[in-house]
Amino acid sequence: MKKIVLLICILLGSSPFLFSQEVNKHISYVSIYDFLDELANIQVIELNSAIKPYSRHLIYEKLHEAETQQEKLTKRQQKDLTFFLKDYNKEVIPNKKFKRRYDLFYYRDSLFQFTLNPILGFTYAKNKNGYSTQRWNGLEMNGAIGKNFGFYFSLRDNGFYNILSTPNYLTQLPGGNYKPYQGTKNARTDFDEVRAGISYGWKWGSISLLKDNFSWGNNYNGANIFSGRQPSFAYLNFKLNPTKWFDFNYIHGWLVSQVLDSSKTYGVGSSLRKSFFPKFMAANMFTFKPLKRLHISIGNSIVYSDKYVQPIYLIPFMFFKSSDRTMNGAGSNALGENSQMFLDVSCRMIPKTHLYGSIFVDEVNVGKMFDKKNQTNLMSFKAGVRLTNLIKNTAFTFEYTRTNPWVYAHPISTTTFASNNYNMGHYLGQNAQEIYMSVRVKPIRGLSVDLSYTQAIKGPVRDFQQINGVNNVAGTPFMENILWMKNTTALKVYYEIVNDVFVFGEGSYSDVSGIMTSEYTPDFYTGKTKTVSLGVNIGF
Repeated sequence: MKKIVLLICILLGSSPFLFSQEVNKHISYVSIYDFLDELANIQVIELNSAIKPYSRHLIYEKLHEAETQQEKLTKRQQKDLTFFLKDYNKEVIPNKKFKRRYDLFYYRDSLFQFTLNPILGFTYAKNKNGYSTQRWNGLEMNGAIGKNFGFYFSLRDNGFYNILSTPNYLTQLPGGNYKPYQGTKNARTDFDEVRAGISYGWKWGSISLLKDNFSWGNNYNGANIFSGRQPSFAYLNFKLNPTKWFDFNYIHGWLVSQVLDSSKTYGVGSSLRKSFFPKFMAANMFTFKPLKRLHISIGNSIVYSDKYVQPIYLIPFMFFKSSDRTMNGAGSNALGENSQMFLDVSCRMIPKTHLYGSIFVDEVNVGKMFDKKNQTNLMSFKAGVRLTNLIKNTAFTFEYTRTNPWVYAHPISTTTFASNNYNMGHYLGQNAQEIYMSVRVKPIRGLSVDLSYTQAIKGPVRDFQQINGVNNVAGTPFMENILWMKNTTALKVYYEIVNDVFVFGEGSYSDVSGIMTSEYTPDFYTGKTKTVSLGVNIGF
């Protein structure tokens, strides 16, 4: 393995095409992601929005592309563009002599670039059930050495009163590894979150080792391939962009199973040294661009455990399901690993219109696909449309998601599609559907006003332990009864004062009902609630 790594380094170091480093911008920085999406929808830039996060260099390239077409932008969009270039121009301008953003510390010379900024934030929410708070503080930094080596680091301490996100709660709030707390589940607790990465990039690709969140699949209200909601984990990331009509992305991740390995768990005094079974995941996505502004992405993934990292899953272009059969013995009755396939389509060929859809496939039973008694397969579907600037500085969105029974589930606890017990797919999980509609208005630079309606419904959760065998699950009725429903109307407002500094507020009316309410919903949102929340955020 050491010789292989050394050979890769020698090949990269001797390449005449070395070009740029990769430093990712976290997926929670919604303003830049939304602005790039807006530019793509009005056909100013072309963007592969199925794979996130974007690197700072990619963001700069797209902003620069828009800068050459300012006549196509509204006055507000032009001001947004100037605002974001204050930050991302740092990727190419080799000195400090330009109008740039405020940083706690910024240094650049001909070889080395370094930025350091604080992370601070606080939110307060209140309704008839009580109140909830979250505060966070820390530091983030990013930098580069030369044109090829990039790095970044982010550490934040989070404190909560009234936890609103756990593996069971059906919410899009990011998950956390909370420290033990006493008393009710509304007690105060906290957790630390670190994200970091090192990368080496060249003209047509990059390779990175990261601990971060990522999202796969076009969406405006939660992806159904990889949502990025789970706590960040370490993964190897390999990207190729050899031509304008093709992109390739590959990851190999070290997941957290949280399944106790009793043979390696032991006591130390009055404490217990826990050891979990190892758990890994490999995934790839091939994105083809047969026509301008039409992107078709296909890929597959596998979650495996009970063994060390397998070299076969380190081959980026692998079809993992077939290799699984080889690894676990052809013709045997033994359970294999947990494999998936997916398809994502994004079309921006109609001006001001983004049509998109994605399919996540756990298993397809072709023989029973058209049998009226067995009409469901193990799939999750998402389809939507966003109309941008039909009315000046306004976007309309409609999105529908349906996830059939058994999707994201698996009979082996160590190979579930989850990390730290958080499902990596759609936040509603299996046997669920969602309707999402929104109107977003951006009247001035940095200000976004979003009015939305969401209906989320969930039926019975299927458990492999409740059936005899695992091969006859296709055809299970979709949502034959409703166990949980949530209707939410929300008005969100946020304003980016200066780069990475936000003030925000939200007013929402929510109606949660069903016999699984206590399981899927925090007490804070139980029943019919009118909630008001306010907050401030510095850094990501």
